[in-house]
Amino acid sequence: MSMTVVVTRNVPDRIRGFLASAMLEIGPGVYTSTQISAGVRDRIWDVLEEWFAGLSDSSIVMVWGDSSVPAGQSLRVLGTPPIDLVELDGMILARKRTRDT
Repeated sequence: MSMTVVVTRNVPDRIRGFLASAMLEIGPGVYTSTQISAGVRDRIWDVLEEWFAGLSDSSIVMVWGDSSVPAGQSLRVLGTPPIDLVELDGMILARKRTRDT
């Protein structure tokens, strides 16, 4: 079991309520759990994928500790977060998008 964090953006109350029932909401749209098994994490993700279908201008990012990957963490993404997540030499980096002017 490892720490799991879910960050949401522009999601309906249904998703927020579901996440709050399984995890602690530490800030608006930010949920954590220190003792979540891989099976429970996968079930939460399955529900999020099902409910996310058809949403626009929303995103959900789930991150958890994973010693089997070089960066020590794995992630899943639904929608388009306001940043680009890029893998570089086994590390996951966040790259801020530039505005086209």
